[in-house]
Amino acid sequence: MIIGSLSENKEIEKRISITPEIVKKYLSNGFEVLIDKGFGEHLGFSDDLFKNAGCKVEDKETIIDKSDIILQMNLLDDKYLNLLKENKILIGNFNSGKNHQKILEINKKKTSVFSLELLPRITRAQSMDILSSQANLAGYKAVVDSFSIFKKAIPMMMTAAGTISAAKVLVVGAGVAGLQAIATAKRMGAIVFSTDVRLASKEQVESLGGKFLVVEGSENLETEGGYAKEASEEFKKKQEDLITETLKKIDIVICTALIPGKKAPKIINEKMIENMQPGSIIYDLAASQGGNAAYTKADEIVEKNGVKILGETTILNKLPVSASNLYAKNLFNFVMNLYDKKNNKISINLEDEIINKTLVK
Repeated sequence: MIIGSLSENKEIEKRISITPEIVKKYLSNGFEVLIDKGFGEHLGFSDDLFKNAGCKVEDKETIIDKSDIILQMNLLDDKYLNLLKENKILIGNFNSGKNHQKILEINKKKTSVFSLELLPRITRAQSMDILSSQANLAGYKAVVDSFSIFKKAIPMMMTAAGTISAAKVLVVGAGVAGLQAIATAKRMGAIVFSTDVRLASKEQVESLGGKFLVVEGSENLETEGGYAKEASEEFKKKQEDLITETLKKIDIVICTALIPGKKAPKIINEKMIENMQPGSIIYDLAASQGGNAAYTKADEIVEKNGVKILGETTILNKLPVSASNLYAKNLFNFVMNLYDKKNNKISINLEDEIINKTLVK
């Protein structure tokens, strides 16, 4: 069995799907691995490093032709999709909602497409969960970047000249990214608050040292899969009142609230931003889906009333080595779940919830 991966468009995607460490794991399980020239050089992974791990370097057309399984971060360009022959397997993070029609065209070639953002949130799938592994890094980096442009010290400092108060941080959304943001901000000495529509998040937030803002009379708005679902208008109004008061004393806001397949909920409106202290920062990780804050613009910094609003969509390009290491491990675990080593073949068992949910059809 041959596994291949092609270089991504490095202008928009710096992560890779196979690392030298993971090449060795594939080889030890009987796979052959192919990459193209310069595949990981931008991350410090030279072609020689891949070759020493046992990988072969081929041109892109050869990889498409020979590989049984092709691992990518994003869907291949049309040029290479058109070269696909029958009975191939594509695995990656393919934004299956947006690209569904294109994936159906690929299916006509008897090629199976697995999009791992569709993974069910079950215990057995945790080692394959690309959303969690990448969100962890995003939550950490959002805090570090916010603190780097904030013009005050973060922890409380007691000096002979007086005391500097600790920065106050609000994390909107206590999913994986939000919880990591809480943990990172707390480690760096900030006072941290958080809000989420899922009541189950309260215990997790408090275990990290954060204060959970509870909306009066709130219900648990959590899907069976563990994701947030859309709140009622009554809940939104109560949440708005609570956040409006809280934001008056907040220095930094980290926005992470997303609803799968839908536009990001607008949680911080124009009036709230008007009441924030000049010099405050809003770092909106939901910018790719419209943002949680008013005025958020993708990959821009907008300033309103002295408040900076950062809309970040490619934050993981700032941590591409760490992100690639985790992503490559997620893919390896997914491949091994598909692989029947005894018979040296891929087994697409639709009774397996992981396989069934991620197969785009």
